[in-house]
Amino acid sequence: MIPPRRSRTIRIRDLAVGGEAPIAVQSMAATPTRDIEATVRQVELLEAAGADLVRIAVDSEADVEALAIVRGRTRALLSVDLQENYRLAATVAPLVDKIRYNPGHLHHHEKSKPVREKVAMIVGAAREHGLALRIGVNAGSVAPEYKDRFGAEGVEAIVRSALDHCAMVDELGFTDYVVSIKDSDPRLVVDANVAFAEARPDVPLHLGVTEAGMPPDGVIKTRIAFEQLLSRGIGDTLRVSLTVPFDDKGQEIEVGRAILADVEAGRFRSVPPNFFDGLNIIACPSCSRVENTRFIDLAQEVKEVTAYAEDHDFTIAVMGCRVNGPGETDDADLGLWCGPNHVNLKRGEESVGTYTYDEILPKLREELDRLIAKS
Repeated sequence: MIPPRRSRTIRIRDLAVGGEAPIAVQSMAATPTRDIEATVRQVELLEAAGADLVRIAVDSEADVEALAIVRGRTRALLSVDLQENYRLAATVAPLVDKIRYNPGHLHHHEKSKPVREKVAMIVGAAREHGLALRIGVNAGSVAPEYKDRFGAEGVEAIVRSALDHCAMVDELGFTDYVVSIKDSDPRLVVDANVAFAEARPDVPLHLGVTEAGMPPDGVIKTRIAFEQLLSRGIGDTLRVSLTVPFDDKGQEIEVGRAILADVEAGRFRSVPPNFFDGLNIIACPSCSRVENTRFIDLAQEVKEVTAYAEDHDFTIAVMGCRVNGPGETDDADLGLWCGPNHVNLKRGEESVGTYTYDEILPKLREELDRLIAKS
């Protein structure tokens, strides 16, 4: 069973999160926000699957205008993801129920302005409109200062970033916030969330394995992390992140609820033998930032054309947008981040080249064969 949680209870409108409240399950719209009809359908699909909250990304004024129309057509609880543009907080605040910001993205705009001042602006918008906040730390986009101070490996940088931002928000007298600390490796997700929960047991935690990839591996990675954390009384809301077609996004909610039910009943799945050995393909979930829907098919094709290397300990990352693509492929042996018409191929942090969607798979195999030859 899931033991009592020590976190405080916050509110996202009429949804209680943390403490003794039921663990909330959420997901993210997988359609471009400016495609209003598709986004409304996506919200309705996720609601029908049982989502307690739906996240939508905004990265421009055009996205905000579209969000205003979406807001008028649904009564679902909506969280907005500010991406790299924290200055949109005041504009979107009247349209949503929760704001998520990534501490690692705050340095991109107005670099001369202190981070604390930017956080104060976001908190002010949330307070004025009665919103909750999520401080969403992602291992693939940690602020440079934390990498410099604590190193890029391990959990210290991401946990310290989360703790420092909690302190900033606390000093501003704001308490309706949750924290998420995510990575594509479920083992790191467990370590980071356990460390944070020991330091700040009062803060509700949103759980997730980012870029878990395609089923079934993406489900297994998520289950590994959720089972270990929930069974320790860690986790107040969660999201399963799978690379699936738009019409299948309800699967994220279904898998999340199934894992919750299993842990509550004491049903734990064994990890397949040698699951963490061999080729590891990570892929971000299809979401509203994807600039070409071919990304979803490409991720599946990458899995198929690289199957011959399954016994080699390489990581291949497939990212669907310019926001997460450049930084979150750095740690992979080979990385693909997808734009509207081209795919950028990387070898670690080094750029190999930019290719069309029709050209990329043969180029990927060439690079993979080089790695195998050197191994």
